[in-house]
Amino acid sequence: MSSRRAERIASVVHAELARLLREEVKDPRVGTVSITGVQLNPDLSVARVRYVPFGGEGDRSQVQAGLEAAARYLRGPLGRALGIRHAPEVRFELDPNIEYAAHMDRLLKNLPRSAEEEQ
Repeated sequence: MSSRRAERIASVVHAELARLLREEVKDPRVGTVSITGVQLNPDLSVARVRYVPFGGEGDRSQVQAGLEAAARYLRGPLGRALGIRHAPEVRFELDPNIEYAAHMDRLLKNLPRSAEEEQ
């Protein structure tokens, strides 16, 4: 399977899941989430979707449970949007990179300034 095709399909999965989560999923546990990335395995059977709760809202375990419940529903519309015979199984994962970047930013801002930088 060409990596270019996988990238193209991952891009469509990203856009379509963002739309479906915003417009179709009515589960209050999900709230508003931002999809930060999609990775497809080589045979395109599984899409690992990374997300962050937008604005940090909600209990993360509740958001995860809501997304897992919606994943089965999302597979059908996703397959139709992709136009491929077998839609990938959708697996949601909380993206740890956003929190890590914010943590590193806080650490860097709290570093003591040297005398040379202050002048």
